[in-house]
Amino acid sequence: MQNRLLLDLVERAGWTGAQAALGLAVVELADVPVWWAAPVALALASAKSWVAGRLIGRPGTASTLPAAKDPATPPGMGA
Repeated sequence: MQNRLLLDLVERAGWTGAQAALGLAVVELADVPVWWAAPVALALASAKSWVAGRLIGRPGTASTLPAAKDPATPPGMGA
């Protein structure tokens, strides 16, 4: 269980960092004020959650981890 929680923490931190960096890159390329990076990053987070919940990860979750490695998976269901 400890390993799954650590993997979940790394996944969340990685996605947050990637969304923030992409948000900053978008506002720099668009030449708009930097405060727009927050709404852009939030839109990216919503899009990632939608894609992960329907196409990549387990339905109903925003995790991109497979069910066996997702800490939200009930015991015995991650096979």
